Amino acid sequence: MRLTITLLIVLLFVLAGIVFGALNAAMVPYDLGFAVVHVPKGAAVLAALVVGWLLGGLVAWLGMGVKQRRQRRDVRGRTGSASSANDP
Repeated sequence: MRLTITLLIVLLFVLAGIVFGALNAAMVPYDLGFAVVHVPKGAAVLAALVVGWLLGGLVAWLGMGVKQRRQRRDVRGRTGSASSANDP
């Protein structure tokens, strides 16, 4: 049941993307400094969305890694100081 609902939602978004791309088929020039690229508006928006999603995921993943390293270091610091306090 859950898989069917997920597939229906994915299909809905795919169809919405197809409609969005068809309605925004005009070509847009992008000047990259060394070349000018002409792409459809829908593809440009989709590419920007995907790049933003990937960069956001990368930043979130790296941020969690820093937080987890800090927590591990704090736990090791507390454990090390507690064991040295108990030694004669």
